[in-house]
Formats: sequence, C-alpha cells, structure tokens
Amino acid sequence: MASTSRSQAAADKRRLILDAAVRVFARQGFHACRVSDIADEAGVAYGLVYHYVSSKDEILDTVFLERWNVMLHVIAEVDARDAPVREKLRGVAAFIVDSYVHDPDVMKVIIVEVTRAANSFGLTHLGKIREAYKLIADIVAKGQADGELRTDVTPDFAALAFYGAIEQVRTGWIFDLLPQSPE
Repeated sequence: MASTSRSQAAADKRRLILDAAVRVFARQGFHACRVSDIADEAGVAYGLVYHYVSSKDEILDTVFLERWNVMLHVIAEVDARDAPVREKLRGVAAFIVDSYVHDPDVMKVIIVEVTRAANSFGLTHLGKIREAYKLIADIVAKGQADGELRTDVTPDFAALAFYGAIEQVRTGWIFDLLPQSPE
C-alpha cells in the first residue's frame, strides 16, 4: 500500500511540474524559459524537476502527446456514434474549440510552441498527427458514401481543410486577432 501511495505522490509531483511548465511556456515561450522558471512556478527545487523529467523537450513532448491522444480518442468516440456525419464533425469541432476554452495555456503551447519546433518535433510525431487527419477523413468518407456530403473533394483534403480552419480560429484567439465568443 505504501508503494501505491508513493507512486501516486510521484505522479502528482510530475503532474505539478508539467502543469507549471505549460504555464511558463505559454507566458514566456518554450525557448525563452529555463528549467529554473518551471521549478519556481511549480514551487519545487530546481534539481527536483530533473528527477521527474529529463528536459524541457520531454515536457513539450508529453504535453503534446497527452492532449493529442485525448483528441484521437474523442474523434474515434464521436465517429462511433449513430449520428449524421455533420453531427459527428460538429462534435469533433466542438471538442477542439472547447479544448481551447477550457485550457488556453495548453492549446497555446501546442499551437505556438509545437509549431515553432515543427522541423524536429513535427517529424517525430508526424504519425500521430496524420492519425487525427485520417480519423476525420474516415468520417468524411462515410458521409460521402452515405450521400450526406459532396464527393468532389477528397476525404483527405476535406480533413485537412476542416482541421486547418479550426486551427486558424484557435490561432486567431491566441494572438487576439479574432474575438472570442461562444458562437
């Protein structure tokens, strides 16, 4: 039992550090911040950060994968529903938009910092990124096969356009280029 509580305490401490890092990355930028900034934000000793993570890169990687895996799960869940394709796409869009509304710092880090690190980071996670587009393209393809959507656009292009449009809205919010409203 003591081992379980120790492992839970370690997981909680790691989460504390990851959450602090997200706030620091969102505020200062990934490249401008130091590990000591993360430690200060988390209220832990500098060396303790390295006990739970090996680098800032690992933190960025973890934050991306956690959020992306949640999105992949939600897209698959939405697609499994017995609903019209437009309702499914609305559900996917709502999740993506709500992700920003509920945790703007995480979304800012993913959109801004992951994009800046796209050459190395993006290549590392290209398979995961493509998986999301594939899931959306599958929804579109089913809608086309059922006659709910036009067929003059490929499902792959439709998925890219769909996700890209939502991403542009979130980017507009992050940089205060677009007004934020529930609509």
